[in-house]
Amino acid sequence: MTVLTIENLRTTLRLDSGDCDALREVSFSVDEGETLAIVGESGCGKSMLAMSIMGLLPSIATISEGHVVLGSRAIEAEPEAAMEKVRGAEIGMVFQEPMTALNPVFTVGSQIAEPLRDHLGLSRAEARKTAIDLMERVRIPSAASRYDSYPHEFSGGMRQRVVIALAIACRPKLLIADEPTTALDVTVQRQILDLLDTLQDQEKMGMLLITHNLAIVAGHADRVVVMYGGDVVEQATVRDLFRSPAHPYARALLASLPRVDRDLSELASIPGRVPPLAKLPDGCRFIDRCPHAMDVCGKMPPAVELGQGTRHTVRCWLHVEGGSDAAVG
Repeated sequence: MTVLTIENLRTTLRLDSGDCDALREVSFSVDEGETLAIVGESGCGKSMLAMSIMGLLPSIATISEGHVVLGSRAIEAEPEAAMEKVRGAEIGMVFQEPMTALNPVFTVGSQIAEPLRDHLGLSRAEARKTAIDLMERVRIPSAASRYDSYPHEFSGGMRQRVVIALAIACRPKLLIADEPTTALDVTVQRQILDLLDTLQDQEKMGMLLITHNLAIVAGHADRVVVMYGGDVVEQATVRDLFRSPAHPYARALLASLPRVDRDLSELASIPGRVPPLAKLPDGCRFIDRCPHAMDVCGKMPPAVELGQGTRHTVRCWLHVEGGSDAAVG
């Protein structure tokens, strides 16, 4: 069963220099029990996508086209009162910095208990008991005695566990994890990711895993969406992407990964950087950094399926019949 469908989503920012698209024609779906990774450098639109789904866009941003469909219900135009019932109940979110996701003046237990009372109607005593059970599920030691602790009394890894307990409290259909291991050491990163995998398997949630770390994608995702400049440039299973990346940007990302069978001096880098939103090109967003740029790249390429029924698609003129005839070098 499909829990989330994004259809031709366009999110537009109103800037002093004029309107610009932070997301453009973004389409994908997430199935029950599936982990879909969203990857790309900083500035590629990953977090803007999460905020668009959650209805948490800043005042200068709006969804100007397309649909966000949760189950069978379009929610992109829901009023704030309706979205407050969706957030936490049907969609949970794990933010990348737990200290900003948790209120420092309330105990961790009371913050986990709040959505249980608001969305599920539990009494104070029932919410406390369920919150402690959740803290135990996310492997917080001595959960009952730490219910009344404050966020600053927890380590970074333990705070992230609290955020995860908060995100899954109402058993949402979809969990969005936005860089959930930022600023955590490698051992704690592995623990958090394994915990998310376990909880997802138990609850059969769909998960949107937003990350810039392709090693995390390889170990924890089923499919992957590669974003650049607000566009989806490639979609594939993790296996297909790592074996046969089709878009020059996806190939460059994978070439920059360290490997045990390759000297570190052989690592490739991608020249330049993601352009600012106000200066994004009209056609392929990657044109200024691409070694295969062609005249036709000044126009946005269509999405092309690589093999019938493979769910492997790419937006690149190199894969459009006749597109490479316009090469400039």
